[in-house]
Amino acid sequence: MPFRDAAGIRIRAPARLHLGFLDLGGTLGRRFGSLGIALDRPATEVTVRRAEADSASGPDSPRAARARDTIRAALDVGGNFAIEVDAALPAHGGLGSGTQLALAVGMAVARLSGSDLSPRAVAELLGRGRRSAIGMEAFTAGGVILDGGKAMSGPQAELPPPLLARLPVPEDWRILLIFDAAREGLSGSAEVAAMAALPPFPEAQAAHLCHLMLLEALPALAAGDADGFGRMVGLWQRLLGDHYAAAQGGGRFLSPDVAEAVALVESEGIPGVGQSSWGPTGFAIVDGAERAADLAGTLRRRFASSTNLTFDCVRGNNRGAELTAL
Repeated sequence: MPFRDAAGIRIRAPARLHLGFLDLGGTLGRRFGSLGIALDRPATEVTVRRAEADSASGPDSPRAARARDTIRAALDVGGNFAIEVDAALPAHGGLGSGTQLALAVGMAVARLSGSDLSPRAVAELLGRGRRSAIGMEAFTAGGVILDGGKAMSGPQAELPPPLLARLPVPEDWRILLIFDAAREGLSGSAEVAAMAALPPFPEAQAAHLCHLMLLEALPALAAGDADGFGRMVGLWQRLLGDHYAAAQGGGRFLSPDVAEAVALVESEGIPGVGQSSWGPTGFAIVDGAERAADLAGTLRRRFASSTNLTFDCVRGNNRGAELTAL
């Protein structure tokens, strides 16, 4: 059934990890430049139906309603839509909750209104992708995503970063996630202020990270080498964690509990560890489901008394969001 003839659309949009920026200062010509991984779970799950009157229910429904109203106005279309948010990602957890929810609703309203705009075009209308394209590209087709950062001037400076590479997450890899329900990462005006207050990012360090990305991390990923890819990610995370430390309590991690859990994983020989975006969510890139499950079990036993912490082992998502006509 074509989406424009459907009574509604159900959308499942993947969470993503944002592994960091390559050049925070733009000293090499473009600013930011991001690497991210789309995850099979957790996910945003939303149903948008044609309706006699607008409505929105479920977790984060006010944000969903704003996305509906924004995209409807941008497309200059009529019609009312009922939104049911069946599952939302933890807000300000480093998983891309805002972008995935906005894109899920925006794409549903666009398709029900007869528009075939791409997720990137919808994201632009919604004001998403101002620093990173990881969220919109995770929605589009998943995988491990590298974007090219923001132009420093000219018309391109107003556009989201271009996609440079998308490689599949190897099927036997697992991402061990470490959640801290007691913490929230920076967002909104607090995030903008924190970014503005960061010290200058050294040009030599940016060049080194770009070199490692192109000639170490991506080749290791293409070869399915989890430890080789993870070593570069772990190094990158340490450099960025030190750079961000003043904005997140003086350490590489926003959550001391997550930091302790990550240290335990690293002591078990897993080099690809870190924090997604501003956290608090931590991660580890693990080769093999059994090894990941064993590590998760070790963490659950070690942190049994830390009721704020939870752990999960997930696959990568190599499909992107799923839209189903109703």
